[in-house]
This record gives sequence, C-alpha cells and structure tokens, in this order.
Amino acid sequence: MRVSKECIFCRIVAGEVPCTKIFEDDSILAFMDIAPLNKGHFLVIPKEHYGNILETPPDLYGRLASMVAIIARVVQETVSPDGMNFMQLNGKAGNQVVPHLHMHLVPRWVEDGLTICAWEPIMGDIKDISATAEKIKSKLSLQR
Repeated sequence: MRVSKECIFCRIVAGEVPCTKIFEDDSILAFMDIAPLNKGHFLVIPKEHYGNILETPPDLYGRLASMVAIIARVVQETVSPDGMNFMQLNGKAGNQVVPHLHMHLVPRWVEDGLTICAWEPIMGDIKDISATAEKIKSKLSLQR
C-alpha cells in the first residue's frame, strides 16, 4: 500500500493521529474536519496515498464520491443545512493544503458568511471555449 510518512492523512489512517471517524472500510476513511467551516463538515480520503485526482485510479475516486453522496444524505437528515458544498482541491493553485487526495463536504446555511465557491461569472469567448472542448474530446476518445 502506498503511504507517505510525512502525510498527516496517512498518519491518521495508520492510527498515529486521532480523528473522529464516521465511516471506514478496507480502502476509504471518512472523518470530521478538525477545522470545520460549518457544523457537519467532513472529509473522505482513500487509505492509500494518492497526492491528487491525477494520481488516483478512477474506480477508487468513484468509490470516494459515492461515499460522499451517502454520507451527505445522513448529514442532511442530521444537521438540516440549506445546501452543501462538495470540494475536491488539487495542487497549490487549486488551494490543496494536504497533498493526499481528499474530498470535503461542507453543509451550508443561507447567510452563514462563508464565501467558498463564490465567483462572478463572466461570459467567455465561445470560439475559444469550443476549440478547447474539441481538443479535450479528441484526447478523451483516446482514453476509452
């Protein structure tokens, strides 16, 4: 199993650092964030060390996302938020702080004061958007 001795999440998986677990199986661990943005904020990680989405096998990422969806329903029933943010950050420019793949789910309430995922939409150049889409689609067809 891939492990990084410097990684806080690998240390949590190994039991060296405590966490408040809400789910665990052979390959996934879900636990409450110790610096929650709101009540019910949790993380889901693979037990094996993958730095980001680009390093993670697609089937494992799918299992992580499925577990977030399952736990999200329970969080909805438990803390009754008005909405939720699902975040998976990659790389320094993407604001990833811990270099171990992880997904956040943050319950949200109207006027909770959080500004995560807030940006002003500005229409892009449709020709540039279409050209980029074509490049992505042509490379994607090679991936299948």
